[in-house]
Amino acid sequence: MNQSLHDGGLSHVASLFLSLVITVITVASFAGAAGAATGNAFLLKIHPYIFFIGFGNLAILILNRYLTAAIYPQLKIDPTKQLRYIYTVLLALGMITVAVAMDWPLLKALTGLLLVGVVSLPLLEIFTTLSIPTIWKEVSVRYYIFDVIFLLVANIGLLTLGIKEAFPDFWIIPFFVTQSSYFLGSSFPLSISVMGFLYTYAWSRSSKRELAKRLFSLWFYIFVGGVLFFLIVILLEDYISMMLISHLLSFGVMALLGSFAIYLHNFFKSKFHHPALAFLLSGLSLLLATSAYGIMNIYFLKGIHFGTVPPLPFDRMWIYHSHTHAALLGWITFSFIGMIYIVIPSIISSNSLDTLRSDSALSALLETGVMRRAFKQLTILLLAATAILLAFFLNNNMLLAGAGFVFGGAVYYVTINLRQTITR
Repeated sequence: MNQSLHDGGLSHVASLFLSLVITVITVASFAGAAGAATGNAFLLKIHPYIFFIGFGNLAILILNRYLTAAIYPQLKIDPTKQLRYIYTVLLALGMITVAVAMDWPLLKALTGLLLVGVVSLPLLEIFTTLSIPTIWKEVSVRYYIFDVIFLLVANIGLLTLGIKEAFPDFWIIPFFVTQSSYFLGSSFPLSISVMGFLYTYAWSRSSKRELAKRLFSLWFYIFVGGVLFFLIVILLEDYISMMLISHLLSFGVMALLGSFAIYLHNFFKSKFHHPALAFLLSGLSLLLATSAYGIMNIYFLKGIHFGTVPPLPFDRMWIYHSHTHAALLGWITFSFIGMIYIVIPSIISSNSLDTLRSDSALSALLETGVMRRAFKQLTILLLAATAILLAFFLNNNMLLAGAGFVFGGAVYYVTINLRQTITR
């Protein structure tokens, strides 16, 4: 494939990825909102599957690969392969929709198997191209590649969940394979990529980059190790360990939020107001809220066995829902929109990954009007996210539905706001 053809393909796939991933989040938000308004069981059940299967896999297979290849050019981007990944994820979305609608758990398992296969391919390519010492040398790449590994595990979880639902007495499938554990496992991969992105495009470019490298290397072990150990102690129902780990992670998030706020203040004072950085700061703020709800969740979880439905006493379920939605609609969605406002214009402006590899990634690639509208979009998203969390506390389904529709519409505005950037 010659260079010009390759570059054209890269921009095309990046534009397609943007349109699809934003549409997926919007559809998931609208489905959840409509489910809250009507009480429709199918919509309430399907919307998290749409989010995790569509957004989760597309973000790691496409966006995560851009970020990794920007650091290691030997991980070449093949637009044809990426298109196949996109079509496979769309097929998986259709399969899971039918599986949930028809209550066909074996089709759900087949969907998981399909996604295991598609995620295994880039993971195999990474480990056959890069050695372990090479991967470990770059702090960001550790985050990015562990994200792909976590996504593979999450898709295995979907496979085993479908098998367990089809054969509930099948002794090989462990007790902890539940719908809640699948959603929990699917949320971590996205979180880890954001951490790597924050290091790559913020702290690693600071004047104290060596200190930042040591701290983010340490945070990698605390965050990834903490997540893994947290999953183990949940299964063991070790209340004290759950509390200790959740507080440790919360203190780490506080440190990240405070230091990034300082970084953002200095960036805005010396350069310009970049909306992507404001989205990332908002995401970190909602990650702190996620941590706080998580600690409350653990407090009321005491004495309740993992896998119980509902996972908390009925009058405390608003904490559980607030925790999950602050993480998914807040931390992950806000952060990935910020990443998109940097990555997609960078790729399209140069028809390559060259801009992402340079200091120009945080330059004024967007027009002033686009950036101004992005800040307005962020304001609406913050108000809608706050209203969603308030609706859970008040147990107000109409407020939840209205805020969900507003949130989904505000998310979709990304494609409208970047339309000129994509088509030029």
